[in-house]
Amino acid sequence: MMETLASPPEEVLTPRHVLIKTWGCQMNVYDSGRILGLLRPLGYRPTEDVTEADLVVFNTCHIREKASEKLFTELGRLKPLQRARAAEGKRLLIAVGGCVAQAEGDEILRRAPFVDLVFGPQTYHRLPHLLAEAVRTEGGGRVLDIAFPPEPKFDSLPALTGPGSVSAFLTIQEGCDKFCAFCVVPYTRGAETGRPRDAIVDEARNLIARGAREITLLGQNVNAWRDPPSGEGLGALIRHLADLPDLKRLRYTTSHPRDMDADLIAAHRDVPTLMPFVHLPVQSGSDRVLAAMNRRHTADDYRRRVERLREACPSLALSTDLIVGFPGETEDDFAATLRLVEQVTFAQAYAFAYSPRPGTPAATLNDPVPEDVKAERLTRLLALLRVQQGAFNSALVGKATSILFEDTGRTPGTLFGRTPWMQPTQVPASPDWLGREARVEIVDSSPNTLKGRLLQDVSERGSHEG
Repeated sequence: MMETLASPPEEVLTPRHVLIKTWGCQMNVYDSGRILGLLRPLGYRPTEDVTEADLVVFNTCHIREKASEKLFTELGRLKPLQRARAAEGKRLLIAVGGCVAQAEGDEILRRAPFVDLVFGPQTYHRLPHLLAEAVRTEGGGRVLDIAFPPEPKFDSLPALTGPGSVSAFLTIQEGCDKFCAFCVVPYTRGAETGRPRDAIVDEARNLIARGAREITLLGQNVNAWRDPPSGEGLGALIRHLADLPDLKRLRYTTSHPRDMDADLIAAHRDVPTLMPFVHLPVQSGSDRVLAAMNRRHTADDYRRRVERLREACPSLALSTDLIVGFPGETEDDFAATLRLVEQVTFAQAYAFAYSPRPGTPAATLNDPVPEDVKAERLTRLLALLRVQQGAFNSALVGKATSILFEDTGRTPGTLFGRTPWMQPTQVPASPDWLGREARVEIVDSSPNTLKGRLLQDVSERGSHEG
């Protein structure tokens, strides 16, 4: 077990600025917040201006296409600034974290030898120690830590302090044991592990004390969470958290269809604090493609889980992930995906053309789908999804629903909030509504946003429908 840094060198403690650039999922957003929490005691304060930064941290994601090249482009832009600082007798530290760091740490240091520190998503709790080592090795070696350490990462993180946001993230589970053929997560985040329930509840209390009124529980397969001591699942955890005073809303993401068990489905029926919105990736509507992806569910398995969710919570809406052009996908396979989307209907969806990830089983498959065919299929799928999303949004016009106000709006005199189904909504309202949930009539919609008119406070939690 690597010791945490008891006494950082004086040069680390000098007040400085850090720019953290985050790519990818909500878990990376959460991780970046915890990274900042680790750096604050070392004298670092956040900045968005790279010219005043003394440390730049890239928190990377390996899921999307050309993730590595995007990183190297950003690093190339920093190199002249780092050289200019050196000419002034100063130093700009550059650190790369996250999943690209985990998957390609040695390659990053080979292609960008001016990078000072590379660390994986399971080692960022060691950042004070690693940063001190990087400071000490100026002109020498560089620091690389992409291990899967035996010590629990979250036990080593300091408690969050200071004011927080109205809507907060809370990681409860990491890693994945599913080994989908296209996905790098099992190799970059490791095996499925869940945090203990009591630690999660304590962090939730802290987030609420800092102003959170909505908490989104995060995990690569969040509904695979099990409490290590008791074996309780996500449904039980949701019930525990729903009892916390001042917590208005609970959400969770991302789910796997195989882990959508009866108790979690029942929580959607029984727990008003749990929002009627689930992100449940299906990836394809073709059983043949799902088998090649190693998804370990069929299209009908997915449909049946959706039916059970909607029976438990009739107001529930879904979002999903879809991959077009997986190796060997035929026009019939793609037609099966379109049929599933038409039958299930989604309020939101994320659709992508397949691109291989080095080191994954799918990267070695033959029978690639031509790029022009992938592009044409993706265009058709996106058109259908846009129609569904637009129809879902427009169906709310003239109805009343609850909005939790999170921030000021784009125009003066308005506030920004979200419906129970995650639609961004702009409402004319005074700033004293921030952090509060209110009844709002939806007066206009677009495919991506809503506009509303303030009616009154929501008197009861869970009053989602007009």
